[in-house]
Amino acid sequence: MDLCELSPSYVRSIAPYQPGKPISELAREMGLEEKNIVKLASNENPRGIGPRTRAAIDASLGDVARYPDGNGYELKVALSKRYGVEMSSIVLGNGSNDVLELVALALLGAGRSAVFSQHCFAVYPLATQARGARSIAVAAKDFGHDLDAMAAAITNDTYVVWVANPNNPTGTYAFPEQLEAFVRRVPERVIVVLDEAYNEYLPADTKTDTVKWLRRYPNLVITRTFSKAYGLAGLRVGYALAHPSVADVMNRVRQPFNVNSIALAAATAALGDMEFVAMSYAENLQGLRQIEEGAKAMGLDYIPSFGNFLTIRVGRAGEVYKRLLRRGVIVRPVGGYELPEHLRVTVGTPAENEMLLAALSASLKE
Repeated sequence: MDLCELSPSYVRSIAPYQPGKPISELAREMGLEEKNIVKLASNENPRGIGPRTRAAIDASLGDVARYPDGNGYELKVALSKRYGVEMSSIVLGNGSNDVLELVALALLGAGRSAVFSQHCFAVYPLATQARGARSIAVAAKDFGHDLDAMAAAITNDTYVVWVANPNNPTGTYAFPEQLEAFVRRVPERVIVVLDEAYNEYLPADTKTDTVKWLRRYPNLVITRTFSKAYGLAGLRVGYALAHPSVADVMNRVRQPFNVNSIALAAATAALGDMEFVAMSYAENLQGLRQIEEGAKAMGLDYIPSFGNFLTIRVGRAGEVYKRLLRRGVIVRPVGGYELPEHLRVTVGTPAENEMLLAALSASLKE
């Protein structure tokens, strides 16, 4: 007997999420020195973390033998002050992935459906399928969300609509007036999840304070993360801001102690270090332009990005990806996102970006 058959069919048919290849793995496979490898696959912050965050991590090490604060009080206080929301509106997670899973766990199941866009973040269809719910994938428009079509795709059994803004892996962005018009169209009984993992990379004249929308739209859930601009990808801290009743049901299915004590301390400190975030934004913008100009010089098309990455059309992406690996450069193939000719590259340091561009140029000529 195959014990896998004991699992529901919708679980057996899941294709697991594929993370970016670790540096250590490539070093083993190719016999390369880790110090000579550049990883630009996972949209991490090349600046690392700020001094305040590092100090908070060091100070928290003495308490690792004890369980963390399961309610995350200090971090919730900081988030409450930053965004002007009640603490009862905050849900903490082991990265924003965890928070997205909590939405699915709390609201989806057999006989229910969720709407998302083509080329969307892989967690949306995975979380939907893992709960036995039906996925409604809407064709993208210019690689981004076709919000009108998504609104029209909502059915009587739809409980969740997933929207990433900016979107990963395409980097596309729905401007505030378009997005709010969409939220207004969605029935109040349907939860709209607005995933803003890359919010800190948006230009000031482009974004709006979507948190204020929570007062007008109780069916809105905003998710954000400390993994990107704050540089805490390895510690896994994310959060949701929602109507207290929605936050309450999400917290009912949340695992106890789902955010560890070091992560809680680091995130609380990082939230107060906006100088570090501002520098991360500025350096990302410069690096993004560096990669764009390099792609143009090679005659390559790319999807204009509002994140800390650029998705570039290279043709035979699978082969180019392998050639880059042999040169010690890790990027992200996105064939699984129905983009078989594209590679997604994270913005690194100026030197890392230069190494990427040189390796890409050589790989395309090989």
